[in-house]
Amino acid sequence: MPRTDTARFRHNQAILVGAIVATIGALPLASARTYLLPVLAVPLAVAVWAWRAGTDADVQGLRVRALAGELRIPWDQVVELTADPRGRAVARLDDGRWFMLPAVRGADLPRLVAAAGHDAAESDQ
Repeated sequence: MPRTDTARFRHNQAILVGAIVATIGALPLASARTYLLPVLAVPLAVAVWAWRAGTDADVQGLRVRALAGELRIPWDQVVELTADPRGRAVARLDDGRWFMLPAVRGADLPRLVAAAGHDAAESDQ
């Protein structure tokens, strides 16, 4: 089985800790009345999103993961990788769409390109 190097980009895990604290804080409210039970869904959803969401890059392409699903983008569909004015990484696809890459910053672009099997200096040419 060939070894594949995957670059994984995830959000800061402090978000997960905050969601756990919010869940604990919401327990007394949710247990006071049964109609307040859905209040627990918000911090639990944030916890799952913080644990799961992000971008993975390997030689085959990008895998963008969200709260409930994922999208696979092959490298041959990616025309450009750049950073937006806020420092977030964005991929321009061959059909003209721009796609924000969750948890990837502009400073992470060389690592993203390296995961594709290219040298960062090679992509500047």
